[in-house]
Amino acid sequence: MRLTEGTLLAGRIRYTQATTGHRTGIEPVLLAAVVPARPGERVIEAGTGAGAGLLCLSYRVPELRGVGIERDPELAALARDNLRTNGFEGTTIIAADITGPPLTGPFDHAFANPPWRPVADTPSPDPGRRLAYEAPGDLLPAWTASLTRLLRPRGSLSLILPAASLDTALEAARAAGCGSLRILPLWPRAGRPAKLFILRAIRGGRGPTVLLPGLVLHEASGFSEAANLVLRDGAAIDL
Repeated sequence: MRLTEGTLLAGRIRYTQATTGHRTGIEPVLLAAVVPARPGERVIEAGTGAGAGLLCLSYRVPELRGVGIERDPELAALARDNLRTNGFEGTTIIAADITGPPLTGPFDHAFANPPWRPVADTPSPDPGRRLAYEAPGDLLPAWTASLTRLLRPRGSLSLILPAASLDTALEAARAAGCGSLRILPLWPRAGRPAKLFILRAIRGGRGPTVLLPGLVLHEASGFSEAANLVLRDGAAIDL
């Protein structure tokens, strides 16, 4: 695996990732910002890749006890190296499939950026990108159910997904026993349709579903100030 050296959060985190295949975007950084973890709590991430989400969450929340599940052994090893390089020793990376995780809960929080592209779409010629993106129709419900089972009662589940999967995500969360759903649209620019959203669900929650005002990601000069607080400074997004 050829590697590229880089950073996250404007240089606050050293980050190495594969030169080819799936490359980290802003999604795991935004997702980590909504996880309502507190120091010392247990958190699990599915599909952790090279560890960007756990790295950003660990930067914001000291003494985090994290677990990352990644089915690609090479990426799992890379995530371990990234966490060790940045001094986040409280997080474990396991090479496994989240639908049959070799561990038990309870965890206080779970989060994931699941594969999202239908298998019927034109496949990527890159095997790493196919693994990261392609999702059979039952994948999102399976990931949602597996992560929910690992949560304590009232634990939180956070997912970042394309807008087209909203119906499936809401159905999967409710079928897994989650409620008190909160939806954060991510607008590429003001007045544009949201391409992505973040879903927060609570295991056993009974509150109403809430559609939040959303976050505008870009302005004329680049990222919006609200987005930069997360992407540059590692700030939390309060849902």
